Amino acid sequence: MERVDRASLIKRVRRVVVKVGSSVLTNEYGEISETMFDEIAREVSGIKSKGVDVVLVSSGAIAAGMKKLKLKEKPQEISMKQAIAACGQSTLMWYYEMAFSLFGEKVAQILLTHDGFSSRKRFLNARKTLLTLLKMNVIPIVNENDSVAVEEIMLGDNDNLAALVTTLVEADLLVLLTDIDGLYSKDPRLYADATLISTIEEIDECVKEIAGDTIGRTTTGGMKTKIEAARTVAAFGVPTIIANGKKKSTLRNIFAGKQVGTLFLPAKERLRGRKHWIAFTLKPVGEIVIDEGAKNAISLYGKSLLPSGVKEVRGDFDIGDPVRCVDESGVEVARGLVSYSSDEIRKIIGVKTSDIEGILGYKYGDEVIHRDDLVVVFKAKS
Repeated sequence: MERVDRASLIKRVRRVVVKVGSSVLTNEYGEISETMFDEIAREVSGIKSKGVDVVLVSSGAIAAGMKKLKLKEKPQEISMKQAIAACGQSTLMWYYEMAFSLFGEKVAQILLTHDGFSSRKRFLNARKTLLTLLKMNVIPIVNENDSVAVEEIMLGDNDNLAALVTTLVEADLLVLLTDIDGLYSKDPRLYADATLISTIEEIDECVKEIAGDTIGRTTTGGMKTKIEAARTVAAFGVPTIIANGKKKSTLRNIFAGKQVGTLFLPAKERLRGRKHWIAFTLKPVGEIVIDEGAKNAISLYGKSLLPSGVKEVRGDFDIGDPVRCVDESGVEVARGLVSYSSDEIRKIIGVKTSDIEGILGYKYGDEVIHRDDLVVVFKAKS
């Protein structure tokens, strides 16, 4: 029995981000299924008719390109993926244009890369564009700009992109449509006794462990990336539903408050604005290994990271860059913006704050990462 009243939760939704995976848009052979676009358009139009803003995040450019180029297997080389995506992007949008026109809806294409989120100014500009489109009664269709993205700026998967868009437009719900019914106790394709989990109250290590990869012919990521997306928006105070988009009326049933898929509840403590941007939007460029004392000070008492708590520095980074703070077993504790470069931190590892100036010849501050620039992602047990 589900403890959460989904009907009440759905009634509060005024804006939703719906991510459609490649597995939803393709058949068993990995080929684009044109009839699926009509079904998606029908259901999205139905949601809009209830006064709910809808932003669509769609995979499928590479699958559409593979169909156009008559390719059977997804290539591994980034340059080939970019070329195929460039071929497929216009086809993908044409499918959506035709499908939504049947219901009198207008759509707009938005292509994004991680670079568009890592700059706070670009983040806000993208937000303004999306909100303007919604105000104009146009459905934005967002995809990663695969044709120009390179490895260091790629979002990596459209689940991650959907999560970032959810925070960007301040949506009330994220729906991830895939080709399985939700999160199971184990992989249902391998184990007959796997059971669907109706509600996840908190995304902990146990939940992550049961979310195995399900990479297919035209898909990137799997259940693991969906769990990460749900975790990102949960920290923003937004619930997520993972459901089977290949089943008819899935979106309609979700918005009727029915028990469909797996519901991930929002976190009790919500990260806002800049802190959420630091934790989930910026791409870390290095790691700082911290000792147990620093771990407890940061995660339990909200303290800054001092040089005395640093054990090791990994990677090369400059002042103001985002880094991960991990404990000595490799578990990520926090993320933050450093006050010193990697070379400078290496010189002051383990020292008292009063010794910084004597070692470096100057001092920016006492903290390696100030608590205002530090976000806890894993709480230590008190």
